[in-house]
Amino acid sequence: MSQRGVYFRYNEAKICYSLGMSQDGNQDDNQTSTQVLERVKTQEPSLYKVLLLNDDYTPMDFVTHILQKFFQKTKEEAENIMLQVHKEGRGLAGVFNFETAETKMHIVNTYAQQNKHPLQSIIEKES
Repeated sequence: MSQRGVYFRYNEAKICYSLGMSQDGNQDDNQTSTQVLERVKTQEPSLYKVLLLNDDYTPMDFVTHILQKFFQKTKEEAENIMLQVHKEGRGLAGVFNFETAETKMHIVNTYAQQNKHPLQSIIEKES
């Protein structure tokens, strides 16, 4: 006798519905069973900060432009972050999952390089 199973997740548990098959290949409704195979614990993904680093050459307006263009900051938010970069040496542009943070870092670094500015961004795991 062969059996087929249908698997799906329900309320963080992996459920298996086994459909009993008779010897001639037809479904035998009298042999249907349900069992919990395993508990699946979900975990929140780690978050990463995208930080802009200060340098002595990138204009403040360009940093503000970057923050508005790639991090959807308002003009006031962008100016505050830009001043933080200027005064403290680095400023928080945003917090994202790893893939998004890495992508934004590369976009900012590439865009700055294309515009002949030495502005750099990095990512750090949020603690």
